[in-house]
Amino acid sequence: MSDTKSFLGKRIRELRKGCRFSQEQLAEQVDVDPRYISRIELGKCFPSLETLERIATSLSVEMRELFEYGHLMPPTLATRQEIDKLLEGADEQERQLILRITKAVTRAVTTKV
Repeated sequence: MSDTKSFLGKRIRELRKGCRFSQEQLAEQVDVDPRYISRIELGKCFPSLETLERIATSLSVEMRELFEYGHLMPPTLATRQEIDKLLEGADEQERQLILRITKAVTRAVTTKV
């Protein structure tokens, strides 16, 4: 959960700055203390659903956009999560095929290096 809080906070900061809002301005619109916005952005606390809705509205985004922070993740973590999502939806036969393809690509890449 701490990773989620951290990335959510970074995303909210990114969107806030894109709107050219200070933490104080966003806090006023959301009706919370500016220190609370700071704590959210630092990943120290997770806002309630109601607060998330008010933040999204204040930033003129849909709430789901607050969680679109893949570009903020280290490449290895983002890649790992993407691979996990792909494998989640695959049945056993598809996983076997994915494994064979991955092995073949890995061999091809390592032999060229």
